[in-house]
Amino acid sequence: MRKIKQIVLTILIVSLLTGCNSIKNTLQYQETTKEFVESLIKEDYNKCIDLMAMEHELARNANIDSLKMGLSNLRQRLINDWGTELEYSSVKSTKMLTTAKTDNTPPNTTTVFVEFNNKKDVGVFQVIFDDISQKILYIGTLDIKTPIPTSMTSFWLFGILALCIPIFNIYVLIQIMRSSLNKKWLKCIAIILLNVPAITYTAVNGLSFNLLSFQFLLGISFDYTSVLNSYWTFGIPIGGLYWLWKLRQIKNEAIENEIQIT
Repeated sequence: MRKIKQIVLTILIVSLLTGCNSIKNTLQYQETTKEFVESLIKEDYNKCIDLMAMEHELARNANIDSLKMGLSNLRQRLINDWGTELEYSSVKSTKMLTTAKTDNTPPNTTTVFVEFNNKKDVGVFQVIFDDISQKILYIGTLDIKTPIPTSMTSFWLFGILALCIPIFNIYVLIQIMRSSLNKKWLKCIAIILLNVPAITYTAVNGLSFNLLSFQFLLGISFDYTSVLNSYWTFGIPIGGLYWLWKLRQIKNEAIENEIQIT
């Protein structure tokens, strides 16, 4: 038993340290991306090249003059589409750890998606980083240009509706714990897990419905890290509704029995 506890504790510690390191690297990649784009806009191509993984096998034989010409073309497209005043927000990353060659993503690299905006529209940079040097192998923009919502009123109103779900589930959990039912923990797990299907409201795209999406953590999820990632999701509390109905049914049967006895 002690060995099992030690193994579990070791796994948790390693996972925590790995997660912290991943977050640190991702934030660093965001700062590098921002520094690269700002340098690009200022036509400081030497600084851009310093931030690129020139020692990587894919860039080792690159011609500097051709590279600067490519950066100049990238700058022109960026300014034409987005202007020169950009703000940066959220970042997400995916990692390739294998050494096998792939058609799309080089091995041992991290692909980072950095959201940016020009105060009118929102876009996303896709940046591939070399894991060894932690420098840029590739940078470009995804085919996304979404207007920033002029009002978030409906988003927050939907949030009030979404918050009713965990409040309802907590209420039913309390009623379960106060009841005389057997195996209360099974009922509580059902209430916590059985929140399906899910209804989502995003700041950009509005309402959507997912028939097989389960919402744990009492039936709700939420993100407000950026414009494109802002959403509320709640699951229909099937578990809570069922056990509330069962409790009412048990209560009514008890009342009927008391009436018959009297």
